[in-house]
Amino acid sequence: MIIDHSYAEKLQDLVSPVGVTPVIQPKLSLVNESLTKLLNFGEFGNDQTRLFNALFEQDGLLNQKAVAQKYGGHQFGSWNPELGDGRGLLLAEVTDKEGAQWDLHLKGAGNTPYSRFGDGRAVLRSTIREYLASEALHYLGIPSSRSVCLISSNELVYREKQEKSAMMIRACQSHIRFGHFEYFYHSKQLEKLAQLFDYTLANHFPQCLDQSNPKLALLEEIVLSTADLIAKWQAFGFCHGVMNTDNMSIHGITFDYGPYAFLDAYVPDYICNHSDHSGRYAFDQQPGVALWNLNALAHAFTPYIEIDDLKETLLKFQPRLTEQYANIMRTKMGLSQEMPDDMVIVNEWLALLHQDKQDYTLSFRRLSDPSYSIVDDFIDRNRAQIWLEKYQQRLGLESISAEQRQQKMLAVNPKYILRNYLAQIAIDRAEEGDFSECERLLAILKSPYTEQAENAEYAKPPPHWGQGMEISCSS
Repeated sequence: MIIDHSYAEKLQDLVSPVGVTPVIQPKLSLVNESLTKLLNFGEFGNDQTRLFNALFEQDGLLNQKAVAQKYGGHQFGSWNPELGDGRGLLLAEVTDKEGAQWDLHLKGAGNTPYSRFGDGRAVLRSTIREYLASEALHYLGIPSSRSVCLISSNELVYREKQEKSAMMIRACQSHIRFGHFEYFYHSKQLEKLAQLFDYTLANHFPQCLDQSNPKLALLEEIVLSTADLIAKWQAFGFCHGVMNTDNMSIHGITFDYGPYAFLDAYVPDYICNHSDHSGRYAFDQQPGVALWNLNALAHAFTPYIEIDDLKETLLKFQPRLTEQYANIMRTKMGLSQEMPDDMVIVNEWLALLHQDKQDYTLSFRRLSDPSYSIVDDFIDRNRAQIWLEKYQQRLGLESISAEQRQQKMLAVNPKYILRNYLAQIAIDRAEEGDFSECERLLAILKSPYTEQAENAEYAKPPPHWGQGMEISCSS
């Protein structure tokens, strides 16, 4: 594996060199073999000794130039400059077999200069949740960071209760956040801000360098990719739960998983984060929060871009989001030809789901099956029947056959999603040392659109105890 340290070497003033602090009795518990092969990480593979030497030895291949990044962020709308990699380290960059560059980042690495009063560790519970979710979203087709491997331990840390700590190596294009640019702008370190812009453009957005104003082109790419991401979150019923600007990637990927959830029952104002008392990050607020965060990011561009140009670029968010969301929803409904009243039909369907709190994912999957009596799922059968007749009339205007439509719908309406109760069962077993349920979930979620008769139980709505779960931010 050939590694690089361009961020650490070219932006030395923006990072703090920090070595990894080993955990007590580490154990390599999960390995993403397909990803490690892609990343040329195969020399470690399942070889625990070689991986731990690379991570924990002072001059180990993955530890010799590890750094903690400095950034700030708007947390629940309030600016906080005292942020940074408080429990994570950027280990290195690697080039995969297809020539793409990835960051390798270790979460739960121990204390850094940005840990504040924390211990720099991540708990096993939250580490498993991020590992599972990032892979689940990837296979759904939603851009995300990826999970490389998980290291469990017997080291105890205290959050709401005493828990075991864990480490996770994750990978993505880069770990540069909105909060990186915000921090150097608000702290008036404009030379460092310029360095960050130069590095970002040269290493991650070289296509923008050919534009008349590369920084404006960069902002536009971030705006549009963020709109695309949020459209997919909304269409697939994914709640991030803590959309602070330090959790927003410049690459338009799902990033920094915390108290996330997929919708079970369709509740548009569902709040998955038990710390979100105001509902700022409720499911139906995510589009507005994303635009708010982009506005916060845009302040860092003001030394280089006229205000009118910034506003014009930010105004591209809503049309892009609306267009992308409508395209996905039409596909989910089997509407391949765009017609004026399509979103009326979609919204009336969502209103039906909301009224009876029907399962979001299963309802779309059932709609994909023409033999399924969808009206029987609703209490207000008359309203459901009226909608169904309108929907069937609309389908009659399609040029493709019913069989073709069904195949297209099944390809975009998953049967299997990472429900919080399934993740919790896997966590409970892993905390007893058994990671087999994590492995099984990962295998199921790699094929979310495929019928898996042997795993039918995993497609069912949650039991009573697993409904509407609120998850802690604490990790």
